[in-house]
Amino acid sequence: MKSIFLYIFVFVLSSEALTVDECIDKTLKNHPDIKKLSLGVAQSKSLVDVAKADYMPQINVGAQYNPHNTFALPQNGEFKTITHDNWQVDAQINQKIYDFSKTTSTIKAYEKNENIANLSLDDAKAILIYNVKNQYNLALLQTKALEVRQKDLQTKNELYKQAEALVKEGLKTKADATSILSALYVAEDALAVTKADLNKALLTLSLYMGEKVDFDTALVDNTASQNIQNEKSLLEDMLAKNFLLKSFKEEIERDGLVYDATKAQNYGSIDAVASFTHQNSINQYDTSLVGVSVKVPIYSGGRISAQTEQARISKEITKEAYNSKKLLLEEEAQSLIIDLDRYKHTVKAKEALIESSKATKEVVEARYKEGVSTYIEILDATSTNLQAELGLLEAKFAVNKIINRLEYLQGETK
Repeated sequence: MKSIFLYIFVFVLSSEALTVDECIDKTLKNHPDIKKLSLGVAQSKSLVDVAKADYMPQINVGAQYNPHNTFALPQNGEFKTITHDNWQVDAQINQKIYDFSKTTSTIKAYEKNENIANLSLDDAKAILIYNVKNQYNLALLQTKALEVRQKDLQTKNELYKQAEALVKEGLKTKADATSILSALYVAEDALAVTKADLNKALLTLSLYMGEKVDFDTALVDNTASQNIQNEKSLLEDMLAKNFLLKSFKEEIERDGLVYDATKAQNYGSIDAVASFTHQNSINQYDTSLVGVSVKVPIYSGGRISAQTEQARISKEITKEAYNSKKLLLEEEAQSLIIDLDRYKHTVKAKEALIESSKATKEVVEARYKEGVSTYIEILDATSTNLQAELGLLEAKFAVNKIINRLEYLQGETK
């Protein structure tokens, strides 16, 4: 038993402090999801540049050479064929003048996609921060639970020694010593379980951060009592700042722009065109063209109408998806507020129970030393105090988890 407490002392002295902010910074820097979504943002930006290219002149240069070509030429009222090589070089320029805002709407739609990609990245950061905070608090909970169980184990070890001494003096029966010994074994097992849970929490935290967090790392508890804003303002804040809702709004606007661009296909486009060609085919000559081209689709087999209807339906689907997500978020936020209020009462109750059970435990221990109380009473008092302390830790963890979730729903990225 002495070795256990010696280990605890060495653990405290050799530990290095780790804060939740450090965990968050390393996770955002190293996590593959963030890297992947950052590449998605860059990809979306490049698609905007592709769409903007339709605004610019389209210039094409070509060349052609045929070493063996057959020509038919009239000679003395008859056509005779000759074989001769020929070559040609040409250049073409096409500049869009007006397409009834098809290109403009398409570019804006791609810009909305870029905004959506940025919002997806922000949401991924927010959810990672939420997960890291919870995992850090879970590890902190298990660290404190480990301290509580170590104290409980020490208490039961001392009680067992007292019981053996009282048995030798004839003040207690052998059943007292064996019963407390059984409780001691249970406490040792519970301590081992808590150590395993702490190792698991630190392992998950290590995977998030991309570097190992040692078992002897000291976790800084900087959680303080936090007061949330009233329910109405919290919901308004969430609806205005939540990344998923903002993303849905961008999708609605994007689908509207896609609908406008698709509908504009019905009206065609007006382009300025120019070309120059130098032909060497038996004779050399140049041809050039400068003018305006008008293209209006007359019949497309119903393709444009179907695409327009598809774009309209997509916009309506996105609107309903937004409304659905909004209802789910409102329900979740209100449920979390209810739970938060409930856990605040639980914390107060557990704190009061700790004080009363601690006083009871001290009285029962003193009476047991005098041979007045039974082992059942002392084990019951010790168990009540243990469960109260563990219950308080779990309630505080639940409160922190709720607050972290509310911060995520409000678009917090810090």
